[in-house]
Amino acid sequence: MKKFVFACLLTSCLLLSACVAKETMAGVKSPSVNVNIINTKGDSIGTAQLTQVDNKVQMAIDVQGLTPGKHGIHFHAVGRCDTPDFKSAEAHLNPTHKEHGFENPKGYHSGDLPNLEVGEDGKAQATFTTEMVTLEKDKPNSLLKSGGTALIIHAQPDDYKTDPSGNSGDRIACGVIQ
Repeated sequence: MKKFVFACLLTSCLLLSACVAKETMAGVKSPSVNVNIINTKGDSIGTAQLTQVDNKVQMAIDVQGLTPGKHGIHFHAVGRCDTPDFKSAEAHLNPTHKEHGFENPKGYHSGDLPNLEVGEDGKAQATFTTEMVTLEKDKPNSLLKSGGTALIIHAQPDDYKTDPSGNSGDRIACGVIQ
């Protein structure tokens, strides 16, 4: 009888601690950043939400007022969006000193992302996930590094191979990531 009672108590303790552990893990929030995206006139045209999910960053973007078709989109090294050309955001985020493009056999920039597809109505909603960046502040590939970074949308599609920016044309939209 004593063994049965002990086994029941032990099982109850294990089940209770599993419930507490599950509740604690579920209560942990993933780091997240909201980004306001502006056009070359400084008008807000949408948002992006960046969320750390394990060792990846997921970006959900919702923009309007763009020309239909594919547009290059990248994370840039400096968190500035000075209109009208956004050159203040400088080059792609590239702490590993790679060349540009997913089709580059030497690897690609941390800031490289798939093209953004804009509909005939000038709107785009998309979700991208990348392992090349993080929202952890102390990492060299962090989007939240000192001074921040920027999300840039280009006028043309990225060809995924031409250094330094995939022949993606002018910078037409920008959002500071801090």
